[in-house]
Amino acid sequence: MQIKEFLLKLHLCKGIGCHGEAKFWQWWQTHHSQEQACSLTPDQILNFVSSQNQKRFLADFSSENLQNKVTRHLTQTKILAICDPEYPQQLTEAFMAPIILFYEGELALLRLPLLGMVGARLANQYGEKCLATLIPTVVAQNIAVISGLAAGIDAMAHKETLRRGGYTIGVIGTGLNRYYPKQNEALQKYMASHQLILSEYPLDAGPKRHHFVERNRIIAGLCETLCVVQAKQHSGSLITANLALQNNRNVIAIPGRIDDVLSIGCNELIAAGAKPVLNSQHIVEEFLI
Repeated sequence: MQIKEFLLKLHLCKGIGCHGEAKFWQWWQTHHSQEQACSLTPDQILNFVSSQNQKRFLADFSSENLQNKVTRHLTQTKILAICDPEYPQQLTEAFMAPIILFYEGELALLRLPLLGMVGARLANQYGEKCLATLIPTVVAQNIAVISGLAAGIDAMAHKETLRRGGYTIGVIGTGLNRYYPKQNEALQKYMASHQLILSEYPLDAGPKRHHFVERNRIIAGLCETLCVVQAKQHSGSLITANLALQNNRNVIAIPGRIDDVLSIGCNELIAAGAKPVLNSQHIVEEFLI
């Protein structure tokens, strides 16, 4: 078994999780070569599995059900593994890099400069107007917009980029054959055919709360600069911003009225040192430094 298939098996196995997978990959790089993947035993992986999940992991790792999952994903999905040469270098260096990503669309988009755009799911006309003002210049500079295909700012950013003839990448918190929220199904299908959709979750996986926090780390790891458009205090967008800062990425934010609940998070980011975005050039210059 080659290391890519082994990583897929590990990723689909119950009990290890993305933390354990990342630790395994660090260990593998230091101690093993590609040729030795076939000789690894489940017991050798237990160091990367929490004690409460070890029985669950061992039971699943050798099961017929897991092998069927591996076969299904090898035949029904496109797989980008952390050992592949196409895997983005910036993501390998990020916090808890995913060992496996499933994808639809054009991987070549990952080689473009990437601007992360995140914000409130209940975004209003101010957020939409900001995107319509800022994105045309971003597109003109051949910068791709990456977001999470959620409601609100995410969907607005993808759609505005497409309207302007640009490139956009969606990182989703479900399997590639699931659509969440349902209202973005047509958008996701279009992007899967003409742009790029990424997910670390297997086929049929539904939306779970922790998926979206985990998804955010991928956006924060892939982008060169992260722009927060609208965000409430303590919102998920601020978690993404903190992850981006941990990864040494530029974090910028669009200011708003001090009495607007959807601008509190952005204004607090700016007060803490994030660069305020007052025009499109403030975004573009982040990629010229």
